[in-house]
Amino acid sequence: MSDEFDFQKKYKAFSLNNFRKIPQISNLSEQEQHEIEVVGNVLPFKVNNYVIDELIDWVNYKTDPIFHLTFPKREMLEEKDFIKMESVLAETSDKETIKKQADEIRYSLNPHPAGQMEMNVPEIDGVKLTGVQHKYRETVLFFPSSGQTCHSYCTFCFRWAQFVGLDELKFAARETELLMRYLQEHQEVTDILFTGGDPMIMSFKVFKQYLDPFLDGNHNTNVQTIRIGTKSLGFWPYKFINDKDADEFLDLFKRVIDSGINISIMAHFNHYMELRTPAVKEAVKRLLAAGVQIRTQSPLIKGINDDSEVWSTMWREQVNMGMIPYYMFVERDTGAKHYFEVPLEKTWEIFQKAYTSVSGVCRTVRGPSMSCTPGKVQILGVTEIPINGKMEKVFSLQMIQGRNPDWASRPFFAKYDPEAYWMHDLKPAFGDSFFFEEEMNLIKEEAGMEV
Repeated sequence: MSDEFDFQKKYKAFSLNNFRKIPQISNLSEQEQHEIEVVGNVLPFKVNNYVIDELIDWVNYKTDPIFHLTFPKREMLEEKDFIKMESVLAETSDKETIKKQADEIRYSLNPHPAGQMEMNVPEIDGVKLTGVQHKYRETVLFFPSSGQTCHSYCTFCFRWAQFVGLDELKFAARETELLMRYLQEHQEVTDILFTGGDPMIMSFKVFKQYLDPFLDGNHNTNVQTIRIGTKSLGFWPYKFINDKDADEFLDLFKRVIDSGINISIMAHFNHYMELRTPAVKEAVKRLLAAGVQIRTQSPLIKGINDDSEVWSTMWREQVNMGMIPYYMFVERDTGAKHYFEVPLEKTWEIFQKAYTSVSGVCRTVRGPSMSCTPGKVQILGVTEIPINGKMEKVFSLQMIQGRNPDWASRPFFAKYDPEAYWMHDLKPAFGDSFFFEEEMNLIKEEAGMEV
């Protein structure tokens, strides 16, 4: 990792087409490079020179968390799918044939979990706002079309389907006019989250067009916080330092804040190693000086951060830098989930051990949280309660957010299952259904989904 801050560093990205030109790739065996190529034809692959030069320990790449965060491995595909893709690549160079096989595998990987396509996309005047999701009452997600890529791709990403050329699996919006009308008609919305992809991949000239309406004193919405979901602090902090429009971004953020709307960077950091370069420290300082809040979040990912000490160290360093730990998520049920997932019980044990080893200022973090169809379900722990006259081990749960806001903060219990990885693996500890399921089924029926 670099000890000096290179103010002259220019962005350079490597994709599947040119990854063999990465200077350090010679550290990998031919077989490992071949496996990257096979998996990269199914799941998205992209990495930039900051990650390569300043984050990855190439001497120990086999155990390096940032390497595993960005470079595909064979095991990310089921063995049968790897063999299928490998065979097609050996037999032909025809792009359509290769894509057909890749798409077949992609559709089997639950590309849009939690009913995103069916239940989250709102309408206005009978027109679907395909670049908008409105799942929780106070918060709207907006997917600007120019922000549907990233500085580098995370191998675990639950939005991998945005990046593989399947237009029907993308969320994107080109205009803000309908969005503003929707916000004006839905005064319950206080927060808008710009997401993607990564909105911070956009140039200032493009990004400014999305925020300009909020600088108009007559926007007539109830938006009080603009959130920006981004991995740029972890993967390209130069965005806020010496990129040609870095100062313009900071000035825009300051003007929005001065107008009375909060700006909150929802920063994705998956390991404390991403916090230790001079560049990220400088970027954080500049954002905080502009009045921006920075909240941090990450899923718990096997082989990358499935260790309580990683989390406690990460939270402490984030707080010391002026950031606010916000969420620990459970790995979503999509993509290479089988490779990255950790049992719910172990996930909670890691969270609990990390949480109890930090001070109160770090305990702003919430989790472990499953972003599933009904809402964000938090694992409160494993405990024992009396059922039918005897003590039985159960999962104690609650929703942090729900499709029905009244579902939030209601404790409920699921049967103990050490092999449970996701909400659909859990069974009610009492009765035949969880308290929200009857209403959830009605919502699904209205959306035309199977119950």
